[in-house]
Amino acid sequence: MPNYEHVFLARQDVTSQQVEALTAQFKGVIEAHGGTVGKTEYWGVKSLQYRIKKNRKAHFTLLNITAPHAAVAEVERQMSISEDILRFLTLSVDELEEAPSAMLRKSDRDERRDDDRGFGFGGGRGGPRSGGNDRPPRRERFEGSSDEQQGEE
Repeated sequence: MPNYEHVFLARQDVTSQQVEALTAQFKGVIEAHGGTVGKTEYWGVKSLQYRIKKNRKAHFTLLNITAPHAAVAEVERQMSISEDILRFLTLSVDELEEAPSAMLRKSDRDERRDDDRGFGFGGGRGGPRSGGNDRPPRRERFEGSSDEQQGEE
């Protein structure tokens, strides 16, 4: 059977529980038509590049599907009818990835980066008192420096 990566965008007004219910509904349609859903990833609410049906944000979800074409066509038909689904995209792939997708790896990396920064007082990199910057120390200003002497002459 062919393999597919299917991503759909749900309206921002919908709760995450409703998105999970939509995902379960679409999984049921695929399984009823003889397919399987290998991996489901909820990517969260993300900003859209441009408005889609008056929405600036959307819930993103990925489904890795192994199913006949008829099952995927039925899921796409039901998504096009649903008012909660803004967009969807189905890609045929040679093999499905078992590892987390690039979107999940990116969010994990961003969370680690935020933890490393230490957003508190007296810690983290790059703060004025942390000493973590690569600048050389400031030049000392001595009384009677050459600039003042030149101005007096």
